Amino acid sequence: MSMTDDDAEILAIARAGFLDEAQEMLRQFEEGLLVLENNPDDSESLNSAFRAAHTIKGTAGMFGCDAVVTFTHEAETLLEALRSNQRQLDGDVVAALLESRDQIELLLGEVQSGESDPAVAASSAALASRLRALLGAPEAAAPPAAVAEASVAPAAATAAAQTQQYWHLSLRFFADALRNGLDPLSFLRYLATLGEVKAITALTETLPALEALDAEACYLGFELRFESPASLEEISRVFEFAAEDSSIQILPPDAAPAAFETLATLRCGDDAEARAGLFDCWRAMGMHFDLRVEVVGTPASEEAPVLVPHIERRAAPAEGAQRKVSDRRSGEGERREGGRDRRAGDETRFVRVRADKLDKLIDLIGELVIAGSGAQMIAHQEGAEVLLEATQRVMDLVQETRDGTLALRMVPIGETFARFQRVVRDVSKQLGKEVDLVVSGGDTEMDKSMVDSIADPLMHLVRNSMDHGLETFDERLATGKPAAGRLALNAYHEAGAVVIEVSDDGRGLARDRILKKAVERELIAPGQVLSDHEVWQLIFQPGFSTAEQVTDLSGRGVGMDVVKRSIESLRGTITLSSTAGHGTLTQIRLPLTLAMIDGFLTMVGGVNYVLPLAAVSECIDVPAECAKQTGHVSGTFNLRGEILPWLDLARFYGISASGHEAEHGRRRSVVVVRDGPTRIGLIVDRLLGEHQTVIKPLSGIFQHLKALAGSTILGSGEVALLLDVSGLFAAAIKGGQRHGAGATQVNQSALADKQR
Repeated sequence: MSMTDDDAEILAIARAGFLDEAQEMLRQFEEGLLVLENNPDDSESLNSAFRAAHTIKGTAGMFGCDAVVTFTHEAETLLEALRSNQRQLDGDVVAALLESRDQIELLLGEVQSGESDPAVAASSAALASRLRALLGAPEAAAPPAAVAEASVAPAAATAAAQTQQYWHLSLRFFADALRNGLDPLSFLRYLATLGEVKAITALTETLPALEALDAEACYLGFELRFESPASLEEISRVFEFAAEDSSIQILPPDAAPAAFETLATLRCGDDAEARAGLFDCWRAMGMHFDLRVEVVGTPASEEAPVLVPHIERRAAPAEGAQRKVSDRRSGEGERREGGRDRRAGDETRFVRVRADKLDKLIDLIGELVIAGSGAQMIAHQEGAEVLLEATQRVMDLVQETRDGTLALRMVPIGETFARFQRVVRDVSKQLGKEVDLVVSGGDTEMDKSMVDSIADPLMHLVRNSMDHGLETFDERLATGKPAAGRLALNAYHEAGAVVIEVSDDGRGLARDRILKKAVERELIAPGQVLSDHEVWQLIFQPGFSTAEQVTDLSGRGVGMDVVKRSIESLRGTITLSSTAGHGTLTQIRLPLTLAMIDGFLTMVGGVNYVLPLAAVSECIDVPAECAKQTGHVSGTFNLRGEILPWLDLARFYGISASGHEAEHGRRRSVVVVRDGPTRIGLIVDRLLGEHQTVIKPLSGIFQHLKALAGSTILGSGEVALLLDVSGLFAAAIKGGQRHGAGATQVNQSALADKQR
């Protein structure tokens, strides 16, 4: 039967889901190993790593990813030896298992691309050999012990000697197996990785006539003989993902003849004809029985003997506990309509959604916000109270829908922070330094797209802190510091933004060396006096580096300029502060989302400007001291005892004199905004109130306008410009210098000092 386009699409979606889940399992695998390295007695972390490896292997087997299955099995075997105390955990084992995690990721990359690399296969073989060496010389597996022989009187049955050479598996898949995404063939294919299937018979007695056939139902059962050195637990794990959709019975090679008779009773009950058919099936598979088939009555109070432990869905059982699940027979129990929820508990609350579908939904919500604003504006023009009330109710619902939709893309930044556990471990060993990573604020949420984009800049900052910031073991002891350096990652919300901090307690930035390098590169003039803030900003110049030699980690002058551009592309800012001998703090400030925000609408010279509402502190009339400084772009004023800088947006953006003077007939206002601890007053012509803002990107020709973060469309169809508060500070300083007025330059210097 050829595969249809729908089948191929379903398979592709399932494979993509497998690859996504595998990445989550790899993170779980790595986190467990990193905890074990510092705490070898943490059995839960060991079990977590083992479960992750086993899940990857099992799911890969279902999709026929043999290379992933074969290699992961080696890592799983070593982990199992650790769990059973056959092998003690040490640094070599942890290092090999962490390398195994990277190798599995490479193999999964081949699955995703569909291309195989001989170098990857060679490295898999070499690392697998290393894992086996850590486990010890391979030995022939001992025959698995019989789990629980049936305690029944000897029946008139004898099995030939060759039946004792093989495992016997009796499989029955329930009707909903296919509906729940299971493929019986995939389990049989995976089983073959543990040994050789000597004989197999597919049972189709339950297959109905064509007119009664349910195409989504499963009617299959299998009886098979299996030769393998694997243990009962290993064979059982093959079917654990199908535990709730099947009945699995496994007889060991040395099972007593009575066990087969009990199995026949389990499968056929009192149906003598069905029992005879099952024994005929076994004979056809090469098994020889000499028995008399008859139904023997059994007192109702006696329970059928247990053949072997049944398989259950993995749930981290207590050490040494025997796993048991009551048998389920095909056709028994209550009929489940429309399939069944295969996962219980918290897992039922999560649904995997494609990112592009979520982006499309957010775009539609944005258009709904714009359309709602237009309807509300018309309602105000009409002045009908009923219409105003109705549109206000609609806008309230739109706002709730907007907030709920945006929350769908909000994820904790802790997942990104967790990646650096491995980075810090590897880099510290490479540099020969002891480093303690301290993570806080991991539950701080931000837009998923921004979390993905911030990972690379954070990676560079972490590596820089470890290479340049933190001292070596001997240097720290000489200066009276603890032997282990401290590297901290922290995140928190502040004024409608997310602040991410990377800090260390190292040597700090070398101010003199930075100035010397800046003079050599002609970035500043010799003898020029710069504040600390201006000196630290030199580090973000392209190609700037103070490293005396190039290493694998740094020293080529590439990185910090890229970091700054990456942050600014997200409408964020990055700042540095450092104290010699005490360390460096890098602070990144990012908006919560790139899609929609609550804004505060203003007008300057007939142009609409939007400020992030979270950045607005208060609005006041223009102070008299500002009005006196006519002709100036900026200056300072006294706000209840606090000296704040001000910026006239009309003059800053060069509004024409005629248009601007016409607006002067209105009372102008000052909007006090904040950027972190810094506040500034922006002089505007009109205050238009709160506005739900759908952020639209500016065209490339406007990218040089640093004080603009984007644009939005008002309900009237007009365009409003979204102001970047952080950019206004920097642009105001440069603007004052361009105007060239002496008094203005003095005021801009005051503004710069206030910002610093």
